[in-house]
Amino acid sequence: MATFLGVWSLLTSHAALSAEPHKVELGIDVLLGPDSPYLELVAGKRVGLITNPSGVDGNLVPTVDRLAADPRLSLVRLFGPEHGIRGEVPAGETVADGRDPKTGVAVVSLYGKEKRPSKTALADVQVILFDIQDVGSRTYTYISTLGEALHACAATHVPLVVLDRPNPLGGLNFEGMLVEERFRSFIGWGPVPVTHGMTLGEVGRYFNDQLGIGCDLRVVPMRGWRRTMSWEDTGLIWSITSPHVPSATQAYLYTTTGMVAATVKDINEGVGSTMPFEIVGGTFLEATRLEEALQALQLPGVLFQAIHYKPFYGRYRDTPMQGVRLRITNPSNYRPLRTAVAILATLRKLYPERIAFRDDRALGTHWGDLNLRRQLEAGMDSAEIANSWHEATQDFATARQRALLYD
Repeated sequence: MATFLGVWSLLTSHAALSAEPHKVELGIDVLLGPDSPYLELVAGKRVGLITNPSGVDGNLVPTVDRLAADPRLSLVRLFGPEHGIRGEVPAGETVADGRDPKTGVAVVSLYGKEKRPSKTALADVQVILFDIQDVGSRTYTYISTLGEALHACAATHVPLVVLDRPNPLGGLNFEGMLVEERFRSFIGWGPVPVTHGMTLGEVGRYFNDQLGIGCDLRVVPMRGWRRTMSWEDTGLIWSITSPHVPSATQAYLYTTTGMVAATVKDINEGVGSTMPFEIVGGTFLEATRLEEALQALQLPGVLFQAIHYKPFYGRYRDTPMQGVRLRITNPSNYRPLRTAVAILATLRKLYPERIAFRDDRALGTHWGDLNLRRQLEAGMDSAEIANSWHEATQDFATARQRALLYD
């Protein structure tokens, strides 16, 4: 125990010495901070943790390591979502059960055959903590993992505690349609638009309320976060959330370029290059022509730069491509999904013979329904399409309001 206390003391003293003041204090730091009113949630308890490499404190110390070294609790189990506890698993690949090599704690996969913690895995756990950095998009699997955890904890009467973190897209805006039942999937898990403008703690509260899950859910809130904040406003350092989202730039653009590539065929979103999710490219696109057309739209918070590039891995490896690179100028004004629709409409206008939609399943899974294809085929512009989302999501807006924790 003396050695254990010593390790924890060194870890916390190092963090204190190296810490610089942040405008935002993360949920993990609030939980374990001096005189924390939330410590009773874990003190003296057998704790399980759902996390991955994005779960770090304000000084980039992994939450798993902080908990493992803290003598005030006992970390007994880890649960690995997509990409795994330490981030070694590529996108879409199965995460295996195992043991964390650093802490020695057993790891249960939440991204394989099963995506929900089992009763057996929770049998000796007294509380589950959830600490993952999201990117604010329904199609990113982390809110789906949260939803599954809510159900598992409700069924076993194990409390679930979300250690809250910022939504990099801010907390004011949401875009897109809700998912029709026939298109529900792990990238369209719950009744939220494509972007939702909530923190993970708020998403948990929303799911618990709207779906009547009945989980004993607690949220350790951040200190200092405001809904108007971009990631840069928080004073925090971005920690990789998945292999192709190494910075906040990708978090801003993931929804835009990812949805473009998921909607039409033969478009590359930059994956395979050094600029993942920063590019809309193709073998048939003309960089300058596309740049000029998109710049003329004067979309808020973004500029477009003509680019020629050649991916060095993936489907388009060694293939010369052209397109545009998206450059965020004002994250607070940027509208990820409206920008995606504007790009799609422009591509159809410039290349009507080359742009083909993906199948209904792919479109419905990503967009929630099949309205977008009909709207684009009818010649609606991005503003008109965005207005249709607003009209269709009034019930969501009201329910969302009840879940919010921050001003």
